[in-house]
Amino acid sequence: QVQLVESGGGLVQAGGSLRLSCAASGRTFSSYAMGWFRQAPGKEREFVAAINWSGSSPYYVDFVKGRFTISRDNAKNMVFLQMNSLKPEDTAVYYCAASESRYPSSYALSGFSYWGQGTQVTVSS
Repeated sequence: QVQLVESGGGLVQAGGSLRLSCAASGRTFSSYAMGWFRQAPGKEREFVAAINWSGSSPYYVDFVKGRFTISRDNAKNMVFLQMNSLKPEDTAVYYCAASESRYPSSYALSGFSYWGQGTQVTVSS
């Protein structure tokens, strides 16, 4: 069982930056691939980024490539999402998720077994 708690969301102007953090409980954190998803009002939850168990292989959806960076610190049971050059369309609730495999088996929601409660990111124009 893994429990995930996100933090770091907030209100930022377009072009600004935010760093989201996800604190995980459980001794097996370092064995799990981790991901970030987001859900905007009236839209389905969508994949943003993922990272394998060691942090050596990040994966990004096209619309955040070059702007967002996912990383992890297994010693601290933390995963991060650095978001730069934010746009109003990045406004959403951002969710941290854990997959019970070392590499993401899927970028769909079904590929992740554990979810945090989310943190709101609002980008003003």
